[in-house]
Amino acid sequence: MLPRPPLPRLGRRTLLLYGFGIAIALFSLTSFIWSTIQLNRIGSNGWSTVNSKAQYISKGSFSSNLRRSASEAINIVKFVTYGGMFPENHHVENANATIDNLVDSNTKDARKEDSINHEDDESGSIIPFELSVNHLKLITHAPGKPPPPPLPKHASSSVPSEDFLPVVRPNEVVFRWRHRPRAESAVVDAARVKAYRIVARMFGGKVDGDTVLWDSHKVVLIDNEHDGDLPTSIRWPAEKELDIGHMIEWRVTLWDMADQPSTSSWTKFAVGPAKAEDWKGEWIVHEIDMAKFHFDRNSDACEKWYARRPLPLFRGILPSHSLQSILHDDDPLVSGLLVVSGLGSFRTTFDGVPLSPSGPIDPPFTDYSQRVSYRGFDVTNFLVGDDIVGSHVIGITVGSGWWDHRPITGLAKPELLANGPSTVISQLYLTTASGKVHVTIPTKGSNATWQVSRGHILESDLFTGETIDLSTLEEMDGWDTSSKWSIAGKKSSPRQNHWSLPVSFNTNVTQRERREKLSVMANALDKSEMTTRTTRNGYFASPIGQLVPSEIPPI
Repeated sequence: MLPRPPLPRLGRRTLLLYGFGIAIALFSLTSFIWSTIQLNRIGSNGWSTVNSKAQYISKGSFSSNLRRSASEAINIVKFVTYGGMFPENHHVENANATIDNLVDSNTKDARKEDSINHEDDESGSIIPFELSVNHLKLITHAPGKPPPPPLPKHASSSVPSEDFLPVVRPNEVVFRWRHRPRAESAVVDAARVKAYRIVARMFGGKVDGDTVLWDSHKVVLIDNEHDGDLPTSIRWPAEKELDIGHMIEWRVTLWDMADQPSTSSWTKFAVGPAKAEDWKGEWIVHEIDMAKFHFDRNSDACEKWYARRPLPLFRGILPSHSLQSILHDDDPLVSGLLVVSGLGSFRTTFDGVPLSPSGPIDPPFTDYSQRVSYRGFDVTNFLVGDDIVGSHVIGITVGSGWWDHRPITGLAKPELLANGPSTVISQLYLTTASGKVHVTIPTKGSNATWQVSRGHILESDLFTGETIDLSTLEEMDGWDTSSKWSIAGKKSSPRQNHWSLPVSFNTNVTQRERREKLSVMANALDKSEMTTRTTRNGYFASPIGQLVPSEIPPI
């Protein structure tokens, strides 16, 4: 009898692969069994699956039969695959309790906020929420917002209405929103949006009054003559011109397939400057800082950089008599919109109260020689009621950011970045009930309404952090309130807490010259092909690009 051939010996790698495959198979099978059983447990009181169109709850009871569990799991997959539609007219029951077991705490909080974000006297099956303009949403409380800092003694008792106000240019107003089914609604009713209506009014106006700027009326998408889907966006009609400086409230009403409406709560946005001609303000700087960006072969970059420290503070005043000359009993104030930008970074206060929690992150990093973002702030609360009497002060604190960074040598190439002295630009729009817009206290060089001084911030760098002189901070407490306003000195000084008049930002470098220099450094252009001559005298700060609304919410 012939001996049996020896069994082949499996190598270590082969055994590991076999074991790994068996482990994956067991894990997949266990996960499938556990998930289907859990779904059946939920199904003892009704199970829910949520997608963008509808919610559905089955009325089955718990079954230990694995085949039935698998069948119901397949039904769930089919339900999601076919957009949440079953031929039966199922109803949603116990949705809130079920959803609480399926989503994490953050999703529950967001869903709770959305559920109250509509009119209570309407019961349509489709709820609109997360309204946005040009993809920007009003943010009342920014997530992760730090606690408010201690305020000066004479700071205003008013607070900003929100942490982020969307600002758009007049030709960029595009409405968008999301929608979801209401709990306990029928699937067929919440399947599609039958019609919509957008109403926009001046901030603080009445729906049925003269302040309504645009009413789309009921736009029917589905009826005997139409069968269309809801557009992804709705553009502001071209024939309705918008005034820069206006703040606008708007809301949307959606009708479900049962022709029942549901209306969102009001939200708002502001219309900001679009072109250079829309800015009455100009970029202003500390006189010494501007002088340190003049060509001087006898001093190096580090010496000039230290001469621009401590960083400057800017403040502007809206005198009470100027405010009273604008407002009248028959034409009261409706809104106040403050637009601000600063380089390298800025933080803004109004009557000593910070207007944003985003700190030294404004503006976001761009090529500042091409584009600079500005923020808009609703300061209406500071200008109405008891606060309407007296003067108001705007304070702007600046940081180095990417604009006036510390000189660097070695592998880094800071000369590729646009740079210049710390500078700010601002103007305040006041809108009255008649719709008239007044542009007040724009930043101007050698203008008595604006002042500049060395402040308490010795250095504010993105990498090395912020260094503060605490003794100067205590001495200058309340510098951005009317109680500490003083007449500016005739001459600028490097001393802290010495207020003088700012000067206008100036440079002899053109946009074309800067682009050609960068092209030469990138070996994309030969130096002999340059059409501009390198600036050898005057101011060599980089030119500042176009101002555009900020698209970065506070972080």
